[in-house]
Amino acid sequence: MKGITIQGIQFDEKSSYQKGPKLAPPLIREALYSESSNLFAENGVSIKNEGIEDKGDFEIIEYFDIEKITSQHLGAADKIVTLGGDHSITFPIIKAFSNHYPKLDILQIDAHPDLYDILDGDKHSHACPFARIMENSLATRLVQVGIRTLTTHQAEQAEKYHVEIHHMKDFDPSIPFQFENPLYISLDMDGFDPAYAPGVSHHEPGGLTSRQVITLIQNIDAQVVGADIVEYNPQRDFQNMTAFLAAKMMKEILAKMM
Repeated sequence: MKGITIQGIQFDEKSSYQKGPKLAPPLIREALYSESSNLFAENGVSIKNEGIEDKGDFEIIEYFDIEKITSQHLGAADKIVTLGGDHSITFPIIKAFSNHYPKLDILQIDAHPDLYDILDGDKHSHACPFARIMENSLATRLVQVGIRTLTTHQAEQAEKYHVEIHHMKDFDPSIPFQFENPLYISLDMDGFDPAYAPGVSHHEPGGLTSRQVITLIQNIDAQVVGADIVEYNPQRDFQNMTAFLAAKMMKEILAKMM
């Protein structure tokens, strides 16, 4: 057991609507270490642990440098939590993970399926990462929760790649998720209802509550080996509400990984 690495990936060049998520990583950390709270997750475990190493933030110029950085960190740790950044960062991160975990399941919590083959002429848009992941067979299973913006094209993509979609309108938070393979959690902050997470570029009403997502993560039956928290846009936040929610989710995910 090598431990857990935290990395911040400051990149939002693939955002289709508004820039801002590249500013998020240091603000999530600021909320995490704020005197208003502490470092204990709800299961009584503190994330102040010598097995967790924070490598700091990396401002990205070239998109696929994300894969290189993640690969380097996977050489020193066997688990990584990434603070983003827009959702495009997930594809190069999973590319790096695939070299260490040949069989990998993904749980995506999101308002959007992000399965477009191409958007605005960019196959690496933040609306496309899971199309790239699935077409390259980088995940054995992809489960999406909180979806409430499914287009005809993305429904066809989901069927093509055998994606399991749990639509928000049908979601039952009491059902635990079980995974056979090592699990990667990709948490898009717009999966939450905007009432809980106003600091996102794409406000999509009718989303998950903070308690629903916390319960979902706490009840996962799997070995969690990686996670990202993406699409927090500080320029849209209100009194740092979304920063504190992202920090809370970071604690719960780290506690689950530990």
